Amino acid sequence: MPSLPCPAYQVLRLLTGKWKPAILFHLREQTRRFGDLRRCLPEVSQKVLTAQLKELESDGVIIRTLYPDVPPRVEYCLSPLGVALIPLLQQMHDFALNHVDLLAGQGPVSSEPAATSG
Repeated sequence: MPSLPCPAYQVLRLLTGKWKPAILFHLREQTRRFGDLRRCLPEVSQKVLTAQLKELESDGVIIRTLYPDVPPRVEYCLSPLGVALIPLLQQMHDFALNHVDLLAGQGPVSSEPAATSG
């Protein structure tokens, strides 16, 4: 795999996925089972949630623990890397709240004076 041009891209790659930030948000305070995450994120399909969890696990952001109970029980929690990402996610959340107008598509306010006809 070729190296990414900027270290920030490596971090963004970890978070790329519609549901990854939300999954991490829900794992920040406690370990959760798959069904718990489904209830926290009712809009996500089982297939997509499974895929996003596998990617997060593969990237070392979360830890998946399989218990040999009957029926088998699986729990997810943040890895040390995942814990380290939480302050960044919080900053991104705060940024979005503070810039809701810009992010809603209104675009930046120009510092150039408006052109006048005449």
